[in-house]
Amino acid sequence: MFPDDFIQRISNQKYIDSKALLKALEEPSPVSIRINPSKWDKKPLNTDPVLWCASGYYLSNRPSYTLDPIFHSGCYYPQEASSMFLEQAVLQSVQSFHDIRVLDLCGAPGGKSTHLSTLIGPDNLLVANEVIRSRAAVLAETVTKWGYGNTLVTQNDPAVFGRLEGYFDIILVDAPCSGEGMFRNITAVNEWSAANTAHCSERQKRILMDIWPALKENGILIYSTCTFNPGENEENIKWLIERHKAESIRLNIKEFEGVNEIDYHGIYGYGFHPGKIRGEGFFMSVIRKTGNQEKKAMKSQRIPELKPGKTDIETAGRWTHFVDDRFLKRGDEVFALPCEMDEYIYLFHNLSIIKAGTKIFTIKKNNYLPSHELALSCRLRKDIFPTEVISLPTAISYLRRDNISLQSTLKGWTIVTYEGINLGFVNNIGSRVNNYFPVEWRIRLDVSALMKSQPIVWQ
Repeated sequence: MFPDDFIQRISNQKYIDSKALLKALEEPSPVSIRINPSKWDKKPLNTDPVLWCASGYYLSNRPSYTLDPIFHSGCYYPQEASSMFLEQAVLQSVQSFHDIRVLDLCGAPGGKSTHLSTLIGPDNLLVANEVIRSRAAVLAETVTKWGYGNTLVTQNDPAVFGRLEGYFDIILVDAPCSGEGMFRNITAVNEWSAANTAHCSERQKRILMDIWPALKENGILIYSTCTFNPGENEENIKWLIERHKAESIRLNIKEFEGVNEIDYHGIYGYGFHPGKIRGEGFFMSVIRKTGNQEKKAMKSQRIPELKPGKTDIETAGRWTHFVDDRFLKRGDEVFALPCEMDEYIYLFHNLSIIKAGTKIFTIKKNNYLPSHELALSCRLRKDIFPTEVISLPTAISYLRRDNISLQSTLKGWTIVTYEGINLGFVNNIGSRVNNYFPVEWRIRLDVSALMKSQPIVWQ
């Protein structure tokens, strides 16, 4: 099933039990999710925790996420368990979470971005980037559903970030790789070749060199891949440290049985190898920048027309808990930025921003039309809009963007909820109820598919 060159190489990697690994790669992938603690205080029934992530859980089977309104409202995210080790890399290496800026360079589909968003808290800034347009749209959707409001989503080549000299306190590079850790998927096996591993290694080096100037002095670089290949993992980190002033950070993994510490000439990496851990193949290494790095000064570039009017600001402030001086008006839309205006304009002039924080409303003929992002935001003020509880079949109809009916006769904007969680807005105009779930997000499965789905049971 697996390429001979791959089998031969892992058989010579002293820190890998190749027989256990190959056997485990023939077994089904474990299923795991990470809960959004700002939205959901329940956990799956009869499941095991992911030891290195406080909000991570293994599921006994794979549910239909598409048919789960709780998923669409951003209460949890299906994320591979090994990659949740990002939590340990951040918590054990970052000394202060006050006024920090974080970059997730290869952010799509959004698992690690939403994890970082939670870890750094709502008062810090995350820039979640994805170079591929279609994947950047998926990343923006995931971030919107998570609802923290501390994230800008960008679509840029890694080389662009070199302009932001000394800007970021933390940079995560979850590098594109040869995908050996995903060999439970036959597509990953078929796409593998020894030549491609070498190509990936060179591309990863270019990415690391491109973004290195953007990291602050004493800043943290977290590098990860989903492969076992040393040439894409620890050897790349050693290559980087030999060219720049940096030090490898050793993490405490005593409580995480099965996680393999790799010591490569003083470079520490952490290997997740199926057969030893319950997850997919994964590698992570953390280094600190020790060389001098001057921060590029941000010049004040305020643009008056970006500031909303007085009534706009009052409405946005009445609807949300966002800071008043961070509201941005772009055309007829008003957003709440995750950073100060001067900082946003600095980033706007250097990056291609596709999601500028949280869209609060659109102004149309002097009326304020609340956005779907607002309904999912953790910063929405409670009781500012009426709500109506809907059943599971009705929730699925809402997510399909079908016409639905409400029990309430109250006209105007209403948030429909399921299990106490906001799903989005409808507008009751009397003769009908207009469904404002985003067209581009609507699901296409029929309500009848619920009969065949296996939902998550919560406790």
